[in-house]
Amino acid sequence: MTISDPIADMLTRIRNVAMAGQSLVVMPNSKLKSELARILQEEGYLESFEIVDGKVEGTKELRLKLKYIGERRHRRPIITGLTRVSRPGCRVYTSKEEIPWVLSGIGIAIISTPKGIMTGQRARKIGVGGEILCKVW
Repeated sequence: MTISDPIADMLTRIRNVAMAGQSLVVMPNSKLKSELARILQEEGYLESFEIVDGKVEGTKELRLKLKYIGERRHRRPIITGLTRVSRPGCRVYTSKEEIPWVLSGIGIAIISTPKGIMTGQRARKIGVGGEILCKVW
């Protein structure tokens, strides 16, 4: 099955697993998804991620381990919200001056720039704009 928007699929899988209270998400791997996972881990939203061989020969899987707060019945996921901003049908670009703040700096915006995929805060510091992929809080 071909997925028309792999980033939206990744975000939906993370959202579903967080709502179900599970900690492990498995999905097909790509360079873009592994970069998104790296940023989420650096920002403290994921405990870890790894790329492993898939069930089908020659494929790779991306395994994400979500981070939670609290003990047993009172535990809550660190990720409370994920939204896809730029979609295949409607791309959303921003200049370096108009990079959005997510919840007044509590969350992060992930941006695809000419210098690579990075958070909105880092893009502001470097002085580049780009395509707003998603917002996480």
